[in-house]
Amino acid sequence: MIGRIPILNVSPVPDLGTAKAVAGETFTVSATVIREGHGALGAGVVLYDPQGRRQGPTPMREVTPGTDRYAAEVRPTCEGSWKFAVEAWDDPYATWRHGAEIKIPLGQDAELMLEEGARLLERAARRVPRRPELAQVAERLRDTALPAAERLALATATDVLAELGAAPLRDLVTRSKRFPLEVHRKRALFGSWYEFFPRSEGAEPLGQDGHWRPGTLRTAAKRLPAIADMGFDVVYLPPVHPVGHSFRKGRNNALRAGPGDPGSVWAIGSADGGHDAIHPDLGDLDDFDAFVAGARELGLEVALDLALQCSPDHPWVTEHPEWFTVRADGSIAYAENPPKKYQDIYPLNFDNDPDGIYAEVLRVVRHWMAHGVRIFRVDNPHTKPVAFWERLLADIARTDPDVLFLAEAFTRPAMMHTLAKVGFHQSYTYFTWRNGKEELEGYLRELSGEAAAYMRPNFFANTPDILHAYLQEGGRPAFEIRALLAALLSPTWGIYSGYELCENTPVRPGSEEYLNSEKYEYRPRDWAAAEAAGATISPLITRLNELRRAHPALQELRNLRFHHVDRPQLTCFSKRSATVGEGPGTGADDVVLVVVNLDPHRPAEGTVWLDMPALGFTSEDRILVTDQLSGESYEWGGANYVHLDPNIQPAHVFTVASSGKPR
Repeated sequence: MIGRIPILNVSPVPDLGTAKAVAGETFTVSATVIREGHGALGAGVVLYDPQGRRQGPTPMREVTPGTDRYAAEVRPTCEGSWKFAVEAWDDPYATWRHGAEIKIPLGQDAELMLEEGARLLERAARRVPRRPELAQVAERLRDTALPAAERLALATATDVLAELGAAPLRDLVTRSKRFPLEVHRKRALFGSWYEFFPRSEGAEPLGQDGHWRPGTLRTAAKRLPAIADMGFDVVYLPPVHPVGHSFRKGRNNALRAGPGDPGSVWAIGSADGGHDAIHPDLGDLDDFDAFVAGARELGLEVALDLALQCSPDHPWVTEHPEWFTVRADGSIAYAENPPKKYQDIYPLNFDNDPDGIYAEVLRVVRHWMAHGVRIFRVDNPHTKPVAFWERLLADIARTDPDVLFLAEAFTRPAMMHTLAKVGFHQSYTYFTWRNGKEELEGYLRELSGEAAAYMRPNFFANTPDILHAYLQEGGRPAFEIRALLAALLSPTWGIYSGYELCENTPVRPGSEEYLNSEKYEYRPRDWAAAEAAGATISPLITRLNELRRAHPALQELRNLRFHHVDRPQLTCFSKRSATVGEGPGTGADDVVLVVVNLDPHRPAEGTVWLDMPALGFTSEDRILVTDQLSGESYEWGGANYVHLDPNIQPAHVFTVASSGKPR
């Protein structure tokens, strides 16, 4: 049923699930608010914290005059289940002011208008008894010894309007329904991820027969200080469970494994256990606990892969054959993506004993939670029923709202968005395949726009499965450019080990698979030698993570703005901290402005045309930009020349301040 003052099309309200934010994050609530006639109206956003306490209303402003679309920025202050609503009301003082400013200068009903204004001010004074100034102004409006114009000026003075703006008179108050808002911990939005295979760290070949001494969780822990020194927050481990022997894959995805080949870590399960076990080559649960504790001491969270599939040797296969699909010949169906076959993996059939499968997966997740894991990277969630994830994530959230889930779903947009809506805290995206200016900017506008209310991106620059042609062909500059984009466009980004060494050899032309992929073999790296030879971009990665931690603007998503550049090789974007003052000319406290050459092969030059109000300045201001990569400073205005050579420095990463000079 429509209210006295209609409030329509409230946003953000996803069609499924709830809107999301993190504690301290600013987001926009908007609504269409209309009313009959010519009276002024007001609108505001009210937040209700997890205890039901009311905050607000925060005044809403019309986005564009004449559109009846109102918006305001709000910020939940703590984690939990919040609600928000939009309120609208008749604003009698604003209506009076509009009429008075027209009629009194014309001498029309001047005394009557001033009396009506006085009564409204008296009413306002009664509502705020500690502000007697309003009553005093009301008295002076009745003082006929003063010219009418002077009395009108008193009633519309800045301090009076400010008081009535902060505590407006409200008639015909109408409220929308309350909409849910889930507020998560900050790591759900902001973090830097590093992925590596523990079995490779410390691995050593034993002679020439293909056998190896595998790395362990203890040897892998020796890599953690270097990861922390690069500024990462999350260390993500692919599956650490026992690997099956049946149909084990060999090097470069060979159908037959050699005598020392360790197999794919995603072929989970053997006689040594399943999803709740540690591969005996890596150690045991005590070693895992020590790894998690060591990471925590360095400021790192451990994220663990949750891959709901089995090798033919998994205990579930014999204990619960009903959990799988049986083919006409009596065999269990292995994973296929025709013509590709994955005989080393059996997918679960979630329609066979769904409650039994659910109970076991819930047990597995809680098992790892009990061992210190509070982040799960979920492998291929789009190949499992959405209803399963909705149930699982809701059950975990009820008892442990700090536990986060990342959806590794490189699939159709509708499925990716649906998984985010039903509860996944973060999502892999198409970032890897967006390398040109137009497609990159268009995609980021989508992610930072309406989708940001429920879908948070995690920009991995590479993965063990994905080595994009851009990286294969662009050399070191390509790796630097993609790191800059991932780290500065998205609040959460990540790399897979070897990225800092610019590893870019594909298994064959046209493939996105790595040659000698670590998915199927041990791949120890000589980090010290690479550092000594300068064959690493780890200094740049470290600097990017330093900037991300130092600048609140880079820890947000919805504040992304693109600026026009007149060359297709160049893109320019900015992020402005939501903690700054309102309106242009306020001298924003934290603004980061980035210009990137997207072409890794050749220099590019052009003119950057800045949207100065988006940076917190007027179009006439001059600003001081300081490059946080080179240390150089420049004075910029609305139009600015840039030249970027990818072999020297492919980007400017500017912090912005007022130069103190008008243009």
